[in-house]
Amino acid sequence: MNNATPSVSSPSSHESTLRLLPLVAIVFSGFLAVGLPLPALPLYVNGVLDFSPLAVGWIIGLQPLATILTRKFAGTYVDRHGPRQSVMMGLPMAAMAGLLYVASALIPHPSVALAVLVAGRLLMGPAESLFLTGTMTWGIGRVGPQRTGIVMSWQGIAMFAALGLGAPLGVWVMQNVDFLAVGLATVAFPVVGLLIASRVPPVPVAAGARKQVPFLRVIGMIWRQGGALSLASAPFAVLTAFVVLYFASRGWEGAGLALTGFAAGYILVRLFFGRLPDQLGGRKVAAVSLVIEALGQFLLWMAPSPGFALAGATLTGVGFSLVFPAMGVEAMRRVPPESRGVAVGGFLAFVDITSGVTGPLAGLLIGAYGYRAAFLAGLAACAVSFAVIVFGMGKEPQRGA
Repeated sequence: MNNATPSVSSPSSHESTLRLLPLVAIVFSGFLAVGLPLPALPLYVNGVLDFSPLAVGWIIGLQPLATILTRKFAGTYVDRHGPRQSVMMGLPMAAMAGLLYVASALIPHPSVALAVLVAGRLLMGPAESLFLTGTMTWGIGRVGPQRTGIVMSWQGIAMFAALGLGAPLGVWVMQNVDFLAVGLATVAFPVVGLLIASRVPPVPVAAGARKQVPFLRVIGMIWRQGGALSLASAPFAVLTAFVVLYFASRGWEGAGLALTGFAAGYILVRLFFGRLPDQLGGRKVAAVSLVIEALGQFLLWMAPSPGFALAGATLTGVGFSLVFPAMGVEAMRRVPPESRGVAVGGFLAFVDITSGVTGPLAGLLIGAYGYRAAFLAGLAACAVSFAVIVFGMGKEPQRGA
């Protein structure tokens, strides 16, 4: 939450929040289609279709990989056609991905069912890219670039609230109904978001007749902040992909609560400490946050009981929470407004890269050394991110956003 003093023509903090609420609802509805299936997918792929943990890692990682490949397209589309149009395209695609989940659940042959599920995961990637890039840029357009921090904070809250509620719901639906019901829910939630989006007015397209900064040049402006965020995102990717199977391998219950604990820690820190990046500086806040996140990964790695694992998941959320706005506000300051959509897409792509690569790599690591090794790798990623922030970010010229 940004504490910058608004100009006379800019909305007040209260008015900004009111302007962002419908977009928060859109992100929440749309991301439920992403978050609810996450804990159900390992149970479906490993438990129902009887494929290996490596296959689980690929299924989880396919969506972020597909999102990476479409971030440039989504950002350019937002800058040229406006964020509202991007959202109105992305949400129906998410519902179509849910239909492919439904089709997979109805196919009796495991290999064919997996192939259809792969298609659904690949389609969900660009869908997420379009509606998340669109809503974030839409929010900046509605409240002004001086409030980029509050836009990022509320978007993150909506995403992880959807994850926190969707995770135990997804586990419950999978265990008490079946994956078909998970697929039907994945169809329904984006439709709700689409109905909300249809009633929110568009904002002017920032690019106009001005020449946009090339995508690779934008990445060159923000790669340090994006790289640090990418590494800090690895524990989240490990947690979402493998915490359900980790709990099952230890004979523990409450795996869904681990994701809820992560989301609760993430949201509470955003709500009560969201201004710290603006008050203390992004690098300081991110460095301290990474120490907390690393402690959470340590607890998950050495956990002798589910209580320790739940505490580790919660601390991981607490630590990860402010890394995104701390690095994000710094990144957005370095790009011109006509390329803001591309910058948002590029910045989010760093998270996608980690999510896409972490699943398969963690699957290989787990196959060789067991589930605990994945959380040790998450701890190592936090340490490298800390080093990048503390030692790898010199003074850089800032661009007005």
